Amino acid sequence: MTYAEFPEAETATSMAGSIRSVGLKVTEPRLAVMRALTVAPHSSADHLFAAVSIELPLTSRQAVYGVLSAFTDSGLVRKIEPAGSAALFERRVGDNHHHIVCTRCSAVHDVDCAVGSAPCLLPTDNAGFTVQAAEVTYWGLCPSCQAHIAALA
Repeated sequence: MTYAEFPEAETATSMAGSIRSVGLKVTEPRLAVMRALTVAPHSSADHLFAAVSIELPLTSRQAVYGVLSAFTDSGLVRKIEPAGSAALFERRVGDNHHHIVCTRCSAVHDVDCAVGSAPCLLPTDNAGFTVQAAEVTYWGLCPSCQAHIAALA
């Protein structure tokens, strides 16, 4: 799916506004990364570079990494690191949601907060820390992989 085909695609103006709202300058590589993350949330830096380089062929891998670093540092993008996977990036921030990962194909989907309000889970002993967030990763088989395995049986 391309950005133009994405049914709920944001306008360039609203994306630019999001970038400005965190104190960053709006650039074509930053807009291209935002568009790519809109179409493909939970993308690795390499996947985003491939998507951006189609739109902006002269953009370097380092430029995409720089954009992701600036976006993550500013809170515009969230970086998640499922075990055994490259870091993934998403635009859904600020709600302490969790993720479910397919153990076969590595598909990732959002899961709303397990129970209650953020941080969702409180440790029995916080060792004096003030808990601000909890990160939960659920692992299992996605519906496509379940169907594939069932078809092989």
